[in-house]
Amino acid sequence: MSRAVVVGAGIAGLTAARDLVEAGADVLVLEATDRPGGKLRAGEVAGVRVDVGAEAMLHRRPEGSALAAELGLPLTHPTPAASRVWTRDALRRLPRTLMGAPLDLDDLAATGILSPDGLDRARHQEVPHPADDVSVGDLVAGRYGAEVVDRLVEPLLGGVYAGQACRISARSAAPQLLDLLTREQVSVPAPPADGPPVFAAVDGGMWRLPAALAAGLGEHAEVRYDAPVTGVRRDPGRGFLVTTPTGDEHAELLVLATPAAPTARLLADLAPTAARELEQVGYASVALVTFAFRADDPAVVDALDTGASGFLVPPVDGRRVKASTFSFAKWDWVRRAGEGLLVLRTSLGRYGEEDTLQVPDDALVRASRADLAAATGLAAEPVDAVVQRWGGGLPQYWVGHADRVARIRAAVAEVPGLALCGAAYDGVGIPATIGSARGAVTGLLG
Repeated sequence: MSRAVVVGAGIAGLTAARDLVEAGADVLVLEATDRPGGKLRAGEVAGVRVDVGAEAMLHRRPEGSALAAELGLPLTHPTPAASRVWTRDALRRLPRTLMGAPLDLDDLAATGILSPDGLDRARHQEVPHPADDVSVGDLVAGRYGAEVVDRLVEPLLGGVYAGQACRISARSAAPQLLDLLTREQVSVPAPPADGPPVFAAVDGGMWRLPAALAAGLGEHAEVRYDAPVTGVRRDPGRGFLVTTPTGDEHAELLVLATPAAPTARLLADLAPTAARELEQVGYASVALVTFAFRADDPAVVDALDTGASGFLVPPVDGRRVKASTFSFAKWDWVRRAGEGLLVLRTSLGRYGEEDTLQVPDDALVRASRADLAAATGLAAEPVDAVVQRWGGGLPQYWVGHADRVARIRAAVAEVPGLALCGAAYDGVGIPATIGSARGAVTGLLG
């Protein structure tokens, strides 16, 4: 039986561990924190247990939903409540788009999101012809103009990457957009009413997915918490030695399921070319503020219970929050769990704005409340508010990302028995991260 060590107990590391156990390996998972899950984490607000990290996953990409089914976790889908865009001093309906690129210009015009000049430019489309990779911002601006980027693309990318449209790679982050906008005619049929939902979540919270993975690994796996890995080196003829504060662990197979910066440090001697490339992957820091308000307060109901699932905020509008999710309206399970409370959350922080998060928690709560009041009229006192910070939480897929990942993998392939996986490579979403882990294990096992 092979001895495998997996560094990191996020969704990627736990998926890799599960696949290795199923392939017959004896697996040790080393996790620096005191719990599994990484960015999938549970928290409590006013006694209600909710997600304080990722709250959903793409359902149309199968890896996440399939894994939940394998683990016996029931799925749920968002309610029909629709998101808004808070821009130009109003909450406006979000039109049908692909990553912010409008798919119906008449529908866009009806929302009032663009100025007359911005709408006129959007109607006079110019087909871009990028030579290779191009930023999402440059691609959409070339077709529809800069205002579409400012008012639609930026808030949508802010929700996924907390990044800047002018830097995010279309090839890596939105290849379908690159294909669509370089055609003469942009045409995407509306999805059928009875089609599969776009998003899904685990009923009761996405945090249940890694918890179930960790609990179900079986007798041939151990997950060791509070066990940071400080070094990795070759053990000639035997594989690797993985250094922890309590000593070295031997591994014939080694999977690093950690963010780019710690992975780079661990690979500095083992795979220096890969390490240098990983050092160039940027990360954005974000903070989530989760609130609970009384559902029997008429002022709360008038402000929040309006059929909206929340709102996105373009950076050009100069607000502190970049988005708010009305969790009680988006997910039936959250509303049930609230038992008389309406739970919602705000998100703050984009790449390059780390200084705005270097304030006490109560300052983030005040900033969120001020923006919620300005957007919705909500002036009520919350029952509770909880801040969750994700320092360096979201990798940035800058222009050239796919080529960088190819160079990383080529360098790692020169070290037999080593594999990398996680959100830094092939997609930041949960299904993509699961796919990354499965691909890593498949490569290790040949």
